[in-house]
Amino acid sequence: MSPTTPQRLKELVPDEVERCLARRPTLIVPVGSTEQHGAHLPLGIDTILVERLADDLSAHFGVLRAPAIEYAANRNPHRPLPGSAPLGRKTLHRLMNELVEAWEIGSGVREFILITAEGHEAHQEALSTLLIKEARVQVVDIFSLDFGDLLAQPGLPAHGGELDTSLLLHIAPELVRMDAATDTTRATPSLASAEKGARLYQFILDRIAVRCLNQET
Repeated sequence: MSPTTPQRLKELVPDEVERCLARRPTLIVPVGSTEQHGAHLPLGIDTILVERLADDLSAHFGVLRAPAIEYAANRNPHRPLPGSAPLGRKTLHRLMNELVEAWEIGSGVREFILITAEGHEAHQEALSTLLIKEARVQVVDIFSLDFGDLLAQPGLPAHGGELDTSLLLHIAPELVRMDAATDTTRATPSLASAEKGARLYQFILDRIAVRCLNQET
């Protein structure tokens, strides 16, 4: 296995997993969502972003990474939009508890890094209150970081705006339909660009590396 190759749990045989965890008993778990982010972005944008971050961190530092959880605890009390598929807080909490328990007890994982792009209160509560025995759990909501002057309009919601649109224009521009993007008082996708997305992406990558892995990219 090359150190520049993501160490994806689903692609490794047991001996490779054991060697990877022996080097560092850490598991990166990307937790995405399936929900609308405006007419111009795919429903799986959160999952796409956290999977790419997990892959890059795994490849750079040789840390094992789990398959993505593609659903978030973010039920909307209003009419759901086509394709959105949220979980309840208790459902996500139970799912994550069972997975973490299996990896901690069965595989010897001692540190979990959960990377998410969903700031909904129920979602954050489900991830931050996991029942573990001895392992450490760190939860990083990438959209909650302070991006400062990297954004023209910081502080606006991420959905369908400058931030998430720029990030996807950087990592998967073929999935963005800018012809369908519309500015509103809460989102300004017209301010997005691939160049801005590259700077934002590197900023997020650096923050996770330093905060969770005690390393610099």
